[in-house]
Amino acid sequence: MKTITLRDGKERSLQRRHPWVFEGSVAGGKADPGETVRVQAHDGSFLAWASYSPSSMIRLRAWSFTEAERIDAAFFERRIAQALAIRARLPIQSDAIRLIHGEADGLPGLIVDRYGDTLCAQFLSVGAERWKPVITGHLLHATGLARLYERSDTSSRSLEGLEPQAGWMRPANAHASAAADEPTEVTIREHGWRLTLDVATGHKTGFYLDQRDNRKLFADTVRHFGYQRVLNCYCYTGGFSVAALAGGARDVTSVDSSAPALARATAHVALNGFDAAHHSTLDADVNQTLRKLLAQGRRFDAIVLDPPKFAPTAAHAERAARAYKDINRLAFLLLEPGGALFTFSCSGGISPDLFHKIVAGAGLDANIDGLVYARLGAAPDHPMTVTFPEGEYLKGLVVIKR
Repeated sequence: MKTITLRDGKERSLQRRHPWVFEGSVAGGKADPGETVRVQAHDGSFLAWASYSPSSMIRLRAWSFTEAERIDAAFFERRIAQALAIRARLPIQSDAIRLIHGEADGLPGLIVDRYGDTLCAQFLSVGAERWKPVITGHLLHATGLARLYERSDTSSRSLEGLEPQAGWMRPANAHASAAADEPTEVTIREHGWRLTLDVATGHKTGFYLDQRDNRKLFADTVRHFGYQRVLNCYCYTGGFSVAALAGGARDVTSVDSSAPALARATAHVALNGFDAAHHSTLDADVNQTLRKLLAQGRRFDAIVLDPPKFAPTAAHAERAARAYKDINRLAFLLLEPGGALFTFSCSGGISPDLFHKIVAGAGLDANIDGLVYARLGAAPDHPMTVTFPEGEYLKGLVVIKR
């Protein structure tokens, strides 16, 4: 087993069981991409078993902090079984669920979602890529499913020196992949609603499962407060719009710059039996739309702001903060008194505290005050560990305008 030695004083993060080691912390040692290495402190004491990535700023991703553990096929079988056992105990009202959530499940660089009878996986690190055949076989065996689609086509793969990969996969001992005409369209159930996705073309692995519980809360809030006019910004395929209609709203406007996403949102309204007259779509830029609606004198009882990632890293935080503040300011101005703003950030570079300050600043600029009705995060099948706070990527606030 090859050994990587850390610089003196750089062992503390691994001692606290943080799974990442950055390039500047490495004193010496090299390995092949994805190879498992012994990581030791400057004095030679054991710290972790980790995968080595010569191309990434994150040079090491820890598999285990137990010296006696071996990183082999049995290790991945155990980790997958542990992750699935935890999910089986969660009170999730859906047949779509995140089964593996990377570092939080002790499998850095691996994301696996289940959509009904279909698995969709992302291998985002060289360590996960190296063990792909083994992981694939264990996933299919443990779930009893026959369909697994790979969506390793994110830009983050390039940071690991990996090319994008997407397509149908089979267990390691299979002699042929799925036929080219294998359908990639899947229908899932969520809180009694039916929603569709395409694992080949949908965002992330096909759908935003992390917002599942927040969609339910939105439906409940619309129903409880009797909200009728709802604006869903960056609506994608209309999950929050369906939730609003399920909550009794009668005038729901969905805004997105993707015509295919809006078409699917419209289809979701019909699929769930809601009157099409109660839902409209706008294929437009959200920021410009908010300004236009304000100029038209439009007002809403509830607004959802669920934008894409404005700040992928902390280095982008300042510019992103201005963008978040502007859309939240406009949303506050469009809200009726007593109305609810469901506002989110999925940017890893924006902390929950900073996001709260941004929203507070937006309220001040709009000359309004509001009550924080709820603080929101990702659904529990997207866990964060106490030793890996970077896992808290999705944060949200529900603010009732005074």
